Amino acid sequence: MGPILCNYYTTYRCNAKCGFCDIWEQPSPLVELEDVRRNLQDMRELGVRVVDFTGGEPLLHPQLDELLEVARSLGMRTTVTTNGLLYPKRARALAGKVDLLHFSIDAADASVHNASRGVDCFDSVMRSIQVALELGERPDLLFTVTNDNIEHLERIYDEISRPNDLILIVNPLFEYNALGASLSEDVLSRIKAFGKRPYTYLNPAFVTLRREGGNDPEDPVCRAVSTTIVISPFNELVLPCYHYGLDRIPIEGRLKALWNSDVVAEHKRLEGRHEVCRGCTINCYFEPSFASAPTKRFFWESLPSKMNYGWTKFVLQRLDVRSGPREAVLPGSDTAAGNRKARNHATTLASGDNLIDAPTTP
Repeated sequence: MGPILCNYYTTYRCNAKCGFCDIWEQPSPLVELEDVRRNLQDMRELGVRVVDFTGGEPLLHPQLDELLEVARSLGMRTTVTTNGLLYPKRARALAGKVDLLHFSIDAADASVHNASRGVDCFDSVMRSIQVALELGERPDLLFTVTNDNIEHLERIYDEISRPNDLILIVNPLFEYNALGASLSEDVLSRIKAFGKRPYTYLNPAFVTLRREGGNDPEDPVCRAVSTTIVISPFNELVLPCYHYGLDRIPIEGRLKALWNSDVVAEHKRLEGRHEVCRGCTINCYFEPSFASAPTKRFFWESLPSKMNYGWTKFVLQRLDVRSGPREAVLPGSDTAAGNRKARNHATTLASGDNLIDAPTTP
């Protein structure tokens, strides 16, 4: 099986300073459009189906809309995660070009969210939701769970996610390079239960992996190299992953040849077996790792949540988009009538919340 995903770092630059991330501390160029065009062509031939244009803050790249157009012209799905600071200005240029658009939100209170992100961006996230809905987009809300902000999960769901029929992605914090922290057993139990609600997504295998101590080099779960191509803003192939980049190989227009080289084959042989891989729980690599191993129990544990996400994203929300632009229901607005209207809309659309729990192929 070939790679299915590309984590394409458009830049390491960021206009936020999140405490659980160090990408923003690194000097970085912006990726060149022609390099992206050539690399994506090679990726299509290798079988990549999804391109995550990431960073840093990907919206800092002035040609992001063009990068997205190239990927979609090659039949690839696109994903972008943003802190929202630039989205209101870039929204029209990006509209219809991002298949999975995620807005990061860490708390229901502006002061707590802004402290987590290191800049004042809560109001920008709220404005981004409003603009996206007006343009017919249905962004997901990405909530990075920590031991300190777990109490905000319920409020974000009740006050922002559910009134607007937006999926709330529950993203457990992971550790790397002395950043992040392990989650308590209480938090793990709470998010696992929470992830069963309508319009939420949590891969429950993330919880199981953490409870079992993360990746074990003697019996590795990680398939980061096999499933995911990681490209840096310097146009390098990063191996085995961005977070523990042991090799950074200049691509120089030969991505397909590099992918079939002995050096990549050796990294595949050792994937998940390096000492730095011990205890790893980095979500962005285990998501495709679980999905590519149907003989493993993590695959089957992940499957229902993925099917529910697909049903909500590609059936319910697409039906919703056909009804036209939506007015956002946000904290501080007239939420009483708005919440009732949104919930009635969702009930009519889905014929009851139980429908979301039915196993369905996206």
